[in-house]
Amino acid sequence: MPSCPECENELDIEVDEIEEGDIVVCDECGLEFEVVSVEPLELARLEDGDDDEDEPYEEDEEA
Repeated sequence: MPSCPECENELDIEVDEIEEGDIVVCDECGLEFEVVSVEPLELARLEDGDDDEDEPYEEDEEA
């Protein structure tokens, strides 16, 4: 069973049932990963883009 790259907790996923583009969430740390490749299994951490997108607008409003 694959493990979370961040906290090393085992991820509750069936490797033969996932597809590229699926989102996997770690039950332990709550981070989300996108399945980049199935064979071999490759996960990419999803960044929380909401906060990053809001910051420039806040700075522009203050200036």
